[in-house]
Amino acid sequence: MRRLLLTLLVALGLPAAAQDSERPAVLVADDLFITRDRELVAQGNVEAFQGTTRIRASAIRYNDETGALVIEGPIVLNDGDGTVILADAAELDQGLQNGLLRGARMVLNQQVQMAAVQIDRVEGRYSQLYKTAVTSCKTCNDGELPLWQIRARRVVHDTVAQQLYFDDATFHIRSVPVFYLPRLRLPDPTLDRADGFLAPSIRTTSLLGTGLKLPYFITLGESRDLTLTPYLSSSTRTLEFRYRQAFTNGDIEFDGAYTRDDQLPDETRGYLFGEGSFELERGYKLSFTIEAVSDSSYFTEYGYSDEDRLRSDLTLSRARRDSFVRTSLYNFETLRPGELNSTLPTVVIDGEFERRFFPKAWGGELRFGLEAHSHWRSSDVDVIGRDVSRINGSLKYLRRFTHRSGLVTDAQVGTTFNFFDITQDDTFAQNHSDIAPFAAVGLSYPMARREAGGASQVLTPVVQLGWTDGSRLDIPNEESTRVEFDQGNILSLSRFPRPDRRERGTTAAVAVNWSRFDPNGWDTYVAVGQVFRSISDPAFTDTSGLSGVRSDVLLAGQIKNNAGLSLTARTLVDSDFDISKAELRGGWSFGKTTVEGTYVWLEADTAEDRTEAISEVSLDGSYDINKQWSASADVRYDVQNSTAATAGLGLTYNNECVSVDLSVRRRYTSSTSVEPSTDIGFNIGLRGFSASNGTERYERSCGK
Repeated sequence: MRRLLLTLLVALGLPAAAQDSERPAVLVADDLFITRDRELVAQGNVEAFQGTTRIRASAIRYNDETGALVIEGPIVLNDGDGTVILADAAELDQGLQNGLLRGARMVLNQQVQMAAVQIDRVEGRYSQLYKTAVTSCKTCNDGELPLWQIRARRVVHDTVAQQLYFDDATFHIRSVPVFYLPRLRLPDPTLDRADGFLAPSIRTTSLLGTGLKLPYFITLGESRDLTLTPYLSSSTRTLEFRYRQAFTNGDIEFDGAYTRDDQLPDETRGYLFGEGSFELERGYKLSFTIEAVSDSSYFTEYGYSDEDRLRSDLTLSRARRDSFVRTSLYNFETLRPGELNSTLPTVVIDGEFERRFFPKAWGGELRFGLEAHSHWRSSDVDVIGRDVSRINGSLKYLRRFTHRSGLVTDAQVGTTFNFFDITQDDTFAQNHSDIAPFAAVGLSYPMARREAGGASQVLTPVVQLGWTDGSRLDIPNEESTRVEFDQGNILSLSRFPRPDRRERGTTAAVAVNWSRFDPNGWDTYVAVGQVFRSISDPAFTDTSGLSGVRSDVLLAGQIKNNAGLSLTARTLVDSDFDISKAELRGGWSFGKTTVEGTYVWLEADTAEDRTEAISEVSLDGSYDINKQWSASADVRYDVQNSTAATAGLGLTYNNECVSVDLSVRRRYTSSTSVEPSTDIGFNIGLRGFSASNGTERYERSCGK
């Protein structure tokens, strides 16, 4: 049949609030005719447009006198805001905003389905559904009931408030009614933020018993919100909270909990974590972090954090291409057994400034740096209550020369100046200062080779000669007690992490780097290096790898391939082929399985407060059983003492309508304030409603 394209312009005179309905209606159909009763009839593949509203049907009858539309199904009505209505028959007004739909089903944002005997549309804003079944599960024409559904006598959908209101609602799992609510309100899937309950969770621990967490989300305007989560069990009464606020130039967030429990019945327990960041004028950035807890065992018992040292700070900084400035105020608190906050530096003031210049007359780069630091202990006892302040500055000139032969020369020369003030320690003089000039020349010769298969190799031998004048000041080692010798500092003139210590005398560093890159297979990287010095430095510990006039040999490497395998290793080997430190990290993703692991070996060293060797393995992995089910496991094992530290198992089920998570975790370690414990967590969430939506979208076809 010949298809006709017709446009019907009508003056509708609808309410002013229905802005879309004030636009003309557009009809597209195979046939169009007018009856003797002045009814406009459109038949065959009918489509009608009214603003953002679109309707498809078998036939539409329009009465010019009443403005009513009688529509024959099957009907598909799309509001343009993510709401789709399917019906067998309908009677609507001329603006498609009011009327009645029979045998209807409403789909919201392709997530929530609501099947009803009939739907009443009111002013284009409200849809009243009678004898309704609501679910986000995929429903098929095979007679099988959805995993869950909410049945209600009436459901009202408010498209402006983006809310669903239920009357006489019953929650069903398959065909079994679980609970009844006379009134229920839920946000629809299109709503980003709304007041209401979030998905509950159940937590069982050997210390706190079985408890329920029921979070409630509160909107405090467009830029603020608050989440309150009561956590109740036989042993605890806890209120968790999270506050968030966004500003035009930054944001803040606070998380915490207030607790009264049976573990410490006479004390109020809790914690507070906060962070914020603000972009200020002239490129400055202001940030802060707050970390506080009532007692050392609270985090372990409640599982809020794994931190055993807390840091709060306030930082103002600015980074530009040729300059950097930062000033920070820190407060530290230790939770480790055997450590006292009164004898540790708890209040720290730290600042740094660096500026680069590129003189055209000389070439190269001129760099000036300045660092100020002060830390304070609350103890007034001599020696153990020592307080230290320092100012360290440096001025150096750097230049690189690339010769025609491919040889690269890196040269630097400069000086440092240092001032120290030491109080509350009679074993050291109060004031110290020195000037230490330095110079270094480094040579490298990168050599490249391209293979026939497209792979390439790069071999780079490197040697550096360095010199730093002067003798070290007689000051305590407060900040450089842990030294890491790795690829990042093998060519440094000082391998101490902080400027309160600096290597002196003449040094020579040699290294060889080799890498191979294959776009079709394995990528490999290997580095070997060693440092020689004219005089030994007693500040380096035996296991640092840098003690004596000849360092241990540094071996580091990495391999990875396109199949998902990656291994990274680093170790220090002395002249007797003994290993003082070793680390191996790796991961492998193959098929549905992902495995990651770490092995760490540290030799005993009393200078680093390590009375016995550390040998520890950490493994974690996951397996996607199928599209819905996944399992995970992790373990941390102390090889040295032949005992597990922690272990955990997890099982997760996800589909388009429900999310279930079950986890079991066991902590085996104990201390004077913490006992071994087992935690069992269970979470279940109904997908489709905005209060429980995740970032993932799951789809399932009928028959699968």
